[in-house]
Amino acid sequence: MLNVYLSGEIHSNWREEIIELCKKENLKINFSFPTTDHEASDNCGVDILGSEEKNFWKDNKGANINSIKTKKYIQDSDLVVVKFGEKYKQWNAAFDAGYASALNKSIIVIHNEQDQHALKEVDASASAVAKDQNQVVRIFKYILDGSLK
Repeated sequence: MLNVYLSGEIHSNWREEIIELCKKENLKINFSFPTTDHEASDNCGVDILGSEEKNFWKDNKGANINSIKTKKYIQDSDLVVVKFGEKYKQWNAAFDAGYASALNKSIIVIHNEQDQHALKEVDASASAVAKDQNQVVRIFKYILDGSLK
């Protein structure tokens, strides 16, 4: 069983695509990922610990609580996939990649060609840089059963 943490953008269904492709291939993978409900992720701190007057402290509370989950899942993973989307800059995804790298985790990065320069340091720490979810699943298949098909 491979434990994979799916980090990165939350504005598309890329996680579901990877999970479904892996099911079709009968790959034995346990997936974990951050909270993908943007509102829940942003508001967890104030919903749990109480309101804040300033957005900085609201964001700080939420980020601290979210970091508990992120750290746990990255530490427990065998491999981390980090997807950078086109809609927003995902600074948290870059941070996750750095944290995973510091823990000596294998990393697969997904991003478009135009972000190659901006992400060159992230790419340099990755075991693979993929252009899409299909390539990621092919890597999983190769890791788990040695198949290139």
